[in-house]
Amino acid sequence: MDKAPKLSIGAINPYALTETLLGRKIDWSKKNSIKIMEDTLETDYSELFDMKFNSPIYAGLKLNKDNMPEPLKASEIKIRTLEDAETPDISRLKKLSELEKLGIKKLSDVKIKSGLINKDTLELKLDIPNINRTLSKSVLSEALASIVLNKSGSSKKDWTPQNGVWVDKGDFFNDVVEYSDPIQGAVANCYFIAALNAVAWADPYRIVHRNRATATGETDRVNAIKFYSKGGGKDAPTKLVEVTDKTVVNTSNSNWIYCRSNDNNEIYPALYEKAFAKWVTKTNSDKPDITKTAWGNCVKATAQLNNKTPHYYNTNSRTGSELYSIVRANSMSRKTIHPMTAWTYGSSDKSYTGTNVVGSHCYAVLGWAYKNRKKYIVLRNPWGVTEPAGLNTYQGLISFFDESFWRPINTIGNDGVFALEANSFKTLFAGIGVAK
Repeated sequence: MDKAPKLSIGAINPYALTETLLGRKIDWSKKNSIKIMEDTLETDYSELFDMKFNSPIYAGLKLNKDNMPEPLKASEIKIRTLEDAETPDISRLKKLSELEKLGIKKLSDVKIKSGLINKDTLELKLDIPNINRTLSKSVLSEALASIVLNKSGSSKKDWTPQNGVWVDKGDFFNDVVEYSDPIQGAVANCYFIAALNAVAWADPYRIVHRNRATATGETDRVNAIKFYSKGGGKDAPTKLVEVTDKTVVNTSNSNWIYCRSNDNNEIYPALYEKAFAKWVTKTNSDKPDITKTAWGNCVKATAQLNNKTPHYYNTNSRTGSELYSIVRANSMSRKTIHPMTAWTYGSSDKSYTGTNVVGSHCYAVLGWAYKNRKKYIVLRNPWGVTEPAGLNTYQGLISFFDESFWRPINTIGNDGVFALEANSFKTLFAGIGVAK
């Protein structure tokens, strides 16, 4: 076991962020959906998952000398305005000559990545490595800043993001606790959602619905969720936190902005996120600032949920087989029995481009598999989508524990679950941990 690292891991779910900024649901199975994401976030999909490209999903973070993320100082974060000449609103540009505002001096020297003629319209993708990225980690649009990074105002007061409203959207549980329930939203708290995912998988009885009436009828109620102090940042004294059923949705279409459940109208993942925000900000408000949950330590967050001891294992001093053995030691019949999580570097020497592994991101560890004489570690992306591509992964069915209770996992489906070969895991992940 290693010394607890100082972690500020966080990557915003770009699917949730795109839908929130546009104010509408998107069918991500359609071919043009990724183009919509690229246009909305003003970033090529190939550059979304690596911090070195200043992707907007890392708003408020910077890379340190160890290739790990750390928060920017408040003074380093700027809010873009329409009058900002150095970082203009691209949609307002009308002439090619105006591209000089982005730092493009000689259009004749710009390389074309791809092009498309559509009737009387010519669509070009330009390769401009030194462009001033308007939605970068340090320069944010007002809409983006309101959703993902609240710079101003007291975290003790009632808070509501731009174009958001607090409503009661469903029931605490629709059926039972499942590992696939928690899905991260438009804030960089993947560490907490991965921890919640890991607990829901390894210790589902830990997710308990404690509620009481606050009026004469049963329709007005409050829920109590307990968090345990483990010290350091993103922490508070051990407390049973009370929150109502109201969560944040988009005013235009009532879609979730932040954490939601894979089960439609089930609200326990959102209420756990809300209660965690209320706890870490030490507020009495029932409308806590969800953006204050951005960036943290997934292993400690797991311990804050189950009141166990966090254990850390870095990958650079261990072989793939040793990391695989650590997962096996915390599993029974291939399934983790102690909640485990893992986290990536902010950027990779070979970059995360083309792998679909996300930099500065936390994943839940579900267990292990041994297939075709290869050792695999099974993980889940808390976005509920986006699995590795072009890597040494296992494609097929993996059964865990007693099949009459634990459902088998299909690693072919696009649900964020994948089995990554142990040596590839060592290369792409910075560490792994367990709370037991």
